[in-house]
Amino acid sequence: MSLSNPVITITNMLDLLLAPVLTGIFVALMAGPLGCFVVWRRLAYFGDALAHAALLGVALGLILSVSPQLAIVMSCVVLALLLSQVRQDSQLSADTWLGVLSHGSLAISIIAITVAGAGRVDLYGYLFGDLLAATYRDVILLGFCGLILAAYLIRYWDSLVCLCLNEDLAKVEGIAVERHKVILMIAIAFVTAMAMKLVGALLITALMIIPAASARMLSNGPGRMAVLAMSAALLALGAGMLASFHWDVPTGPSIVTAACLVFMFGKISAKVLSQK
Repeated sequence: MSLSNPVITITNMLDLLLAPVLTGIFVALMAGPLGCFVVWRRLAYFGDALAHAALLGVALGLILSVSPQLAIVMSCVVLALLLSQVRQDSQLSADTWLGVLSHGSLAISIIAITVAGAGRVDLYGYLFGDLLAATYRDVILLGFCGLILAAYLIRYWDSLVCLCLNEDLAKVEGIAVERHKVILMIAIAFVTAMAMKLVGALLITALMIIPAASARMLSNGPGRMAVLAMSAALLALGAGMLASFHWDVPTGPSIVTAACLVFMFGKISAKVLSQK
C-alpha cells in the first residue's frame, strides 16, 4: 500500500463531511436563539405544523418539477404567513388554527405524494434527515441567511424580548409588534425548512426547543439564554454526528438524542445549583 493512500482517504473524507458539518453548525447557530423565541412565545406546536408543511413542499416540488428545497422553504413560509394572519381571529385560538393547518397540510401532502409517485420520494431521508445530502450551496445559503438573521437579532433584540414578555407594553413603547411577529415566524419557518435536511421532518421541532429549554434552566437573562441555547445546539450536533459515524446510526435521531442528554444534564445541574 502506497503512503499516499491515507492522505487521499483523509482528503476524500474532508470533501465528504465538510459541507454537512458546516451546514449543521449554521443550523445550530440559528436554531439556538430562534428556539428561545419559540419557547418564550409558546410556539412549540408551530414547529410540528411547519414539519407537515415541509412534507407538502416535497410533494409540490415533485408535482411542479421544481427544486424540492425551494418548494419546502416556500411551503413553510406560506404557512407562517397564513398563521400570522389567522392568529388574529378572535373566535378560534392559535392552538386550534395550528391543529387545522398542521393536519390539513399533512393530509394534503400524503395525497400529493401518492399522486406524484411515492417511489420518486426518499421519504426516509425527509422524515429522519440525511445530513450527508448537504451541499456547499446549502452552506452558502445558510451562511448568508445566518448573517442577515444575526444582524436583525442584534439590532432589534431588546424590542423582540419586550414583545415576548408583553405585547401591550411593546405597543406602548412604539415597537412594530405585528411586523416583528411576522419576521420572526418567517425566520423560524426558513430555519425549520433548512433543518429538515439535518434531522428530518419528524424531529425538526426538537432541534429548536430542546437546546432552548436546556438553556432556560441555567440562565438568568434572555441574552445568556440565547448564548447557552446556541452552545447546547452545537454540543448536541457534535455529539450526535460523532455517535452517528461511530455506531453507524441515523444522524438526525442521534443529534436529537444528544440534545435530550444535554437537557437532562442541564436539569440536574440546575437542581444542584439551586440547592447551594
